[in-house]
Amino acid sequence: MTVVGPFGLSVRDQALEADVQAGMTAVEEGLIEATKSEVPFITGAAQHLVRAGGKRFRPLLVMLAAQFGDPYAPGVVPSAVVVELTHLATLYHDDVMDEADVRRGVDSANTRWGNSVAVLTGDFLFARASHILADLGPEAVRVQAEAFERLVTGQILETAGPQDGRDPVDHYLDVLGGKTGSLVAVSCRFGAMMSGADETVVDVLTQYGERLGVAFQLADDVLDIASDTHESGKTPGTDLREGIATLPVLRLRERAARMGLPEDVALCELLDSDLTDDARHAEALRLLRAHPALEQARRDTVRYAEEARAVLAPLRACEAKAALVELCDAVVHRAG
Repeated sequence: MTVVGPFGLSVRDQALEADVQAGMTAVEEGLIEATKSEVPFITGAAQHLVRAGGKRFRPLLVMLAAQFGDPYAPGVVPSAVVVELTHLATLYHDDVMDEADVRRGVDSANTRWGNSVAVLTGDFLFARASHILADLGPEAVRVQAEAFERLVTGQILETAGPQDGRDPVDHYLDVLGGKTGSLVAVSCRFGAMMSGADETVVDVLTQYGERLGVAFQLADDVLDIASDTHESGKTPGTDLREGIATLPVLRLRERAARMGLPEDVALCELLDSDLTDDARHAEALRLLRAHPALEQARRDTVRYAEEARAVLAPLRACEAKAALVELCDAVVHRAG
């Protein structure tokens, strides 16, 4: 049994391990190549987060999904580079919107070079992803375009907030389906599609990726409250400080509206105050970490991971399927 990929994924089959490791190495090389520019400053900015590391969660899913067809097909590795470049580009933009100071344990690009350079670097990565995508054929371009539209729509919906009468939790889960689920689903879709897997297999893996992506983001929501910087590579409570209501906060507000407990109402009022104040921010984190709303958010994470696991049922038994099942457990483990 060998540990590879994010979260210490265990691969028990030597052939699968070799395929995954070779694929991930090729993706890493592809990312470095795709982020080179004739302008050294652009290369440095574009490779800032690539060289900072990361879980490479989406490329790993491409490699595992490709096992249901020909994992050596020429489009597999380039499609994995495309999804990771797209993901990296969104991180540059997210950090500007969130005014984040830290990403993957290093200074965020906006902290180091300013917002304009960070946004333009994200655009540069989108352009490079599109260049690679063009060689993968019109269907790949269409799939990526649809996913990118969903991703941006999710971001806009998050910014706009729920319409009057819409349940905030339902709205938020829809946002996550767009912001995170769409690109994780495409990772699975590209791996299966580029490997020549049957269309039914492609559909199953796409549905799996959608649910796993939401579970993955919900686990991040929990980590943003529960972890320290060393564990997550990001500043804890970044979303709190920016007034972004992630699932633990939404579950708190839901409980406060339903039960009206004074301590819940008081915590909601604290969260609605100016959390750029370090003392208020620290107190909000401390109270949320001990609140039942955080445990409810963990249960929501488990639910989506279990749905992802159930979707895999029609697939033939194999080591790749076992690894995808284990990823469901690994995502839940991240949330504690």
